[in-house]
Amino acid sequence: MPGAHFRLLARAEQAPLLALPWSVALEDWPESRFVDAERGIGRHVVKFVELDRRLFALKELPPRLAAREYRLLTALEDENAPAVEAIGVVDGRVAGDGEELPAVLITRYLDFSLPYRLILGREVLPAPEPSIRAALAELLVRLHLAGFFWGDCSLSNALFRRDAGALSAYLVDAETSELHERLTDGQRNHDLDIAEESLAGELHDLTAELGRDVVDDPFEFAATVRFCYDELWDELTREEVFRVGEGSKLEQRLRRLNELGFDVEEVELVSNGNEVRLLLHSKVVEPGHYRRRLLRLTGLDAQENQARRLLNDLTRYRAWLERTGKEPVSEAASAGRWLSQVFEPAIAAVPAELQAKRAPAEVFHELLEHRWFLSERAGKDVGLDRTIPSYVEKVLRAAPDEKLPLAR
Repeated sequence: MPGAHFRLLARAEQAPLLALPWSVALEDWPESRFVDAERGIGRHVVKFVELDRRLFALKELPPRLAAREYRLLTALEDENAPAVEAIGVVDGRVAGDGEELPAVLITRYLDFSLPYRLILGREVLPAPEPSIRAALAELLVRLHLAGFFWGDCSLSNALFRRDAGALSAYLVDAETSELHERLTDGQRNHDLDIAEESLAGELHDLTAELGRDVVDDPFEFAATVRFCYDELWDELTREEVFRVGEGSKLEQRLRRLNELGFDVEEVELVSNGNEVRLLLHSKVVEPGHYRRRLLRLTGLDAQENQARRLLNDLTRYRAWLERTGKEPVSEAASAGRWLSQVFEPAIAAVPAELQAKRAPAEVFHELLEHRWFLSERAGKDVGLDRTIPSYVEKVLRAAPDEKLPLAR
């Protein structure tokens, strides 16, 4: 671009990004530059581009806001919080006629993610509707655990991924957000007030647009998100009192947190004689218990419920190995054999033209579900070899592509 004026701050992908026409407003770029992906409603111009077979979202906004959002998204990544990945910022853009142009925030497109309008606009939902509420509640909890005040929680500012029959939610917009060492109860409640009002308003708008109800009651939907949040926050952070010698209560509490998908880095126990108080500070409650375990054992990155389901299958496979072999099998050895002999062959059996329908971990979860259905009907375990062709033809082939949902 001879004569182009701009400044690119990027963590990676610099060479492909340099070739883009930054001295032209996004809306004036040739249509051939863009991928027409589904997105939520927003205040700013957002376009999607494909570079070296990877998809990126470009959002125009004032330079100060772009730099701030880039920093916040990077901080969320450092906290392993569920949010889109920030790639870079382009500012100092000047058009050919000398006009100053907005900055552009560059994020990586979240593969297999679904905007709420695509989810609720379908006659058949990709997951039960309550899972949307639960996903939003958990997203808010995870952000607040990291000291992150969202400031604009809404359905439009979140994306959803399938998660073994449920949904997981990701933050996609942090323009009004703030990062603190720890949030006060007042800050958390203010964020929840904003969320409750925004969620109900968006659902009313979508109902009017589609001419049909998308949920039974938008106000009840928003209130339930808050109720789910309060329940989860209480379980993760409340103090617990037990008598000296009742150490099993501590183990039970920590086990419950693991079942919810959270780990605790450290606990504080305060004794005043016969009683002990268990204190869990929000900064040491870490999400992703099952994801981390699956990643450590197999190298697979999955959503939390998917990871739990895959780990259960891995446990069953290890038990089968020990029943059919002469010696106990270590967890690491069984994980390697399960990956190479069960998971990878099953995923490879899906025809290439259908692999954009679901993420691999979700495909395997759905295969296990379909295997159970076929086995119940047959009165015996039919095995994966018989399950895969049936699943491909009866479930996957008719499903919409979700790696990149196209705008309608």
